[in-house]
Amino acid sequence: MPTTTKQDYYELLGVPRKASVKDIRAAYRKLARKYHPDLNPGDKSAEEKFKQIQEAYEVLSDSKKRQMYDQFGFDVPRPGGAPPPGEGYGGAAPEDIHFDFGGFDFGGGAGPGGGATSFRDLFSQFFRGASAARAGGESEPGSDLEYQIDISFGEAMHGTVKKITFARLDVCNVCHGAGFEPGEEKTCPTCHGTGQVTQVSGKMRFQITCSRCGGTGKLRTLCRNCGGEGRVQRAETLDVRIPPGAHTGSRVRVAEHGNAGMHGGPPGDLYIIMNVKPHPFFERRGDDLYTVVPVTVTEASLGAKVEVPTIDGRAQVRIPPGTNSGQKLRLREKGAPSVRHAGKRGDQIVEVQVVVPKPEDERVRNLLRELDKVEHQDPRQEIFSRAAL
Repeated sequence: MPTTTKQDYYELLGVPRKASVKDIRAAYRKLARKYHPDLNPGDKSAEEKFKQIQEAYEVLSDSKKRQMYDQFGFDVPRPGGAPPPGEGYGGAAPEDIHFDFGGFDFGGGAGPGGGATSFRDLFSQFFRGASAARAGGESEPGSDLEYQIDISFGEAMHGTVKKITFARLDVCNVCHGAGFEPGEEKTCPTCHGTGQVTQVSGKMRFQITCSRCGGTGKLRTLCRNCGGEGRVQRAETLDVRIPPGAHTGSRVRVAEHGNAGMHGGPPGDLYIIMNVKPHPFFERRGDDLYTVVPVTVTEASLGAKVEVPTIDGRAQVRIPPGTNSGQKLRLREKGAPSVRHAGKRGDQIVEVQVVVPKPEDERVRNLLRELDKVEHQDPRQEIFSRAAL
């Protein structure tokens, strides 16, 4: 039967083979946030991906397991070269694997005295020890959470405080995150409380983690409140301060309000993601605000000081004489507060829109005719000269 090829642990986490434990942990947390089942309900592919990156992290974050993985990978080496495709841990039968290191037999058959196991089985148990150790109390950081809120344009400009209610995994108040019923434990009869058992292969003996107790040396009853998870889902209400200058897509981090960690691991963070509603008058481009202000023909021709709305209230802008429709004027530091540079603000760009009067009154028409006689202009003359071939 064809076997499924497992993806390399380093490729799964997206880190180089020489990555530090810190880099591996950072990559794991980033991927765990993306594929966590709580953030992808009902998505089986995300759930499977989450399990794979957990498995990769459990191996690469442990120096001994990582050393073993770097040396052997998923395939057991065979005398004379690499194994054929499909053989190794995923496809070769134990009796097909044979090692001869200085007279020590690591074959699939039982060693002297019976009770022997193949090297492949030892290596598999070595990796399975990661899951058992985690069940026995190995800490694991909690995943981050994201929560999206809608805010008005005014709230984004001036800042606000929003009350939010969200669901998160919190530490179980019965077992306090341990995952076991308090006080209900007994010594493991398999390892006699040592947490280690001896496996024999040929003339070699190996100490491996006891699979029954997960290396704790104790047998415990799973917590009935959390089912052994050590965490339960709870609703939490928070007042979150949104700083001035927020824009759609910007995030506010609330430290340690994500999902609780496993077995005493640190909690994740909560990220509030903004969705700012558009405004009918102000248009934001970066930290600058763009507005359109109508002026009369007289104001545009003779010049004037007119009031315009800003996010701080009314402000005066000077219209230079002879201003055309579409000309842009700048109000310094009247734009949006910068979220990157505290105390800095953008500018407000005012586009002038000249409003031409409707000559419904005969007197107005006569004045316009008189103006045309006194100050006759052909605004199209220049474009004809520029368009000449």
